[in-house]
Amino acid sequence: QLQFVESGGGLVQPGGSLRLSCAASGFTSGYYAIGWFRQAPGKEREGVSCIGSSGGSTNYADSVKGRFTISIDNTKNTVYLQMNSLKPEDTAVYYCAADLHSLPANCRLPWVVYDYWGQGTQVAVSS
Repeated sequence: QLQFVESGGGLVQPGGSLRLSCAASGFTSGYYAIGWFRQAPGKEREGVSCIGSSGGSTNYADSVKGRFTISIDNTKNTVYLQMNSLKPEDTAVYYCAADLHSLPANCRLPWVVYDYWGQGTQVAVSS
């Protein structure tokens, strides 16, 4: 059974940085994608970024392009989300999950295609 544990959230001032980690266990064979998502109070869950298991395919929401960078370390079964130039609107609970039906050409951002959700980590951007 696939399981994910997110960590690295916290309180940061606008313009600051955080690095989130998504540690995975129980992986299956084959190609897959790992995605980062966020959900703010009263808002729908949205896709932030995703990466293919080989690291060759990445995708970003327009709202985070140029500020966030996703990466994967297969030796540690961990996906990272480096978040720079944080804004108050980035405040949310951040989750990671897996898309076991992803194609190598491009990972997908819609959250509905993902399963095996972690418990989330809170990110708050405020002065």
